[in-house]
Amino acid sequence: MSIETLTGLRDYLYITLSPANMLWLGKQLTEYAIRKEEELKPYTKEELQARIEEHERQMAAGDYMTSEELFSRLNKEFHFLDEEEENLEIQLEKAV
Repeated sequence: MSIETLTGLRDYLYITLSPANMLWLGKQLTEYAIRKEEELKPYTKEELQARIEEHERQMAAGDYMTSEELFSRLNKEFHFLDEEEENLEIQLEKAV
């Protein structure tokens, strides 16, 4: 999300939630972030080596995408906007 979107969400929550509800929401978000952080753990050397070998097999078999194919796929999947479209969207949000 863009900073403008997050700021708008924050401002909306400030005017709609009571202080008690804001504290509750803040606590829930903090606990969620801590849980997500704890789920991440480093790979072992063996796991890293196995991943490298698997990717080398895929490359040798020709099973990969070029960077252009990858970015095209990501743009379609996540509907990324170019800079001009993003500026227009921000202007629309400010107007509303």
